[in-house]
Amino acid sequence: MSTLLVPYYEHPSVRPAEWDAIVAAAPRLYGVVLNPASGPGDRPDTAFAEVAARLRAEGVRVLGYADTGYGRRAATDVVRDLTRHRDWYGTDGAFLDQVPSGPEEFEHYQKLAVAAWGVGCATLVLNHGTAPHPCYARIADVLVTFEGPWAAYRALPPQPRPGGTDVRLCHLVYDVPPGADPEGLARARGAAVHCAVPGTGDHPWGTLPYTLHKPENTS
Repeated sequence: MSTLLVPYYEHPSVRPAEWDAIVAAAPRLYGVVLNPASGPGDRPDTAFAEVAARLRAEGVRVLGYADTGYGRRAATDVVRDLTRHRDWYGTDGAFLDQVPSGPEEFEHYQKLAVAAWGVGCATLVLNHGTAPHPCYARIADVLVTFEGPWAAYRALPPQPRPGGTDVRLCHLVYDVPPGADPEGLARARGAAVHCAVPGTGDHPWGTLPYTLHKPENTS
């Protein structure tokens, strides 16, 4: 099943073997977040363009990363990032980071969603990091309702589902120890999409998900 959303924030020329592993895992991937420089950067990067083309050739969604600053970043800057992702890397979706969870900023994100669709983002992922107000389910394909360390994830109390069943929930978990079962816990908590990595500190998304090292279950 395609349940893995991979935010891997390392350069392909520095970590080519890891990117090869991501491409090889294409049947398991819901999508891959492309993030050359906390966004698309100031100019095209040929190494990222190549890996994006490989992913698209395998039928994988490629999502362009854009920081929204919890609604404080200008919409024009966010849309510029998404346009550059499309033009330089052929992305077909957007991963909007630092999205607030309250309804006060929903109108701003509704306008961002319309603009994202207008530049070809067929898939829209909103990273709240916590359960948001249900209104956001009206514009997103995926809502990230948890981002944090494994210890906090294990202790997470039951959350109300934001919106109906037509939006997928995603949990992003880091500092996961060997032998843990974050995939099973994600399923039990209603997350159809997930990612769990061993990385810690300020840059946990520079490590590969454990599930990329597991053989695919074809039974």
